[in-house]
Amino acid sequence: MKKRLQGRAWIFGDHIDTDAITPGKYENLPLKELCRHCLEPVNGAFAQNVKKDDVVVAGENFGCGSTREIAPGALKELKVGAVVAKSFARTFFRNAIAIGLPLLVSQDAAQECRQGDILAIDIPHSRIRNMTTKKPIPAEPIPEELYYILSNGGLFSAHKKKRQGKTHVSASLAFGQKGRSSMKVRRPRGRL
Repeated sequence: MKKRLQGRAWIFGDHIDTDAITPGKYENLPLKELCRHCLEPVNGAFAQNVKKDDVVVAGENFGCGSTREIAPGALKELKVGAVVAKSFARTFFRNAIAIGLPLLVSQDAAQECRQGDILAIDIPHSRIRNMTTKKPIPAEPIPEELYYILSNGGLFSAHKKKRQGKTHVSASLAFGQKGRSSMKVRRPRGRL
């Protein structure tokens, strides 16, 4: 995972579900072909025009719907640098962190960005700056445990590195912080 990145903003609304991220009619295609249809129902130009380190910016409950594990995988395969949203569906959130796709929670990003704005993101410090408007955009800190997973390339990679004694230092040791707040994850009502 890159600690700092800069890319264009791709703006999406609220409740973008996994069926929009990776449309079900293409789910049996190989990953590279499936990625050509990523977010096609809401922005047909996205998959063909997204560049390395571009940033998906969305409203509430990004990644809701089915538990399609391939949805965050398609974004990572397309080299999306990070996803910034007001909130994330719980399963999408877990799947993205598990594969090392950075997620940042920001209540203001969707309103403070326009399609194509250049965003600079400092992931360890959870800082977002709209370089087009020259304005900082507030974001919630990434919890230490999740940053640890992200900085080591995902859950399985972090576990493997831990067992081999090759892990990165924790965020609190690296930055002298204690107790980072938790990210906003949309929790469904009722029993699971």
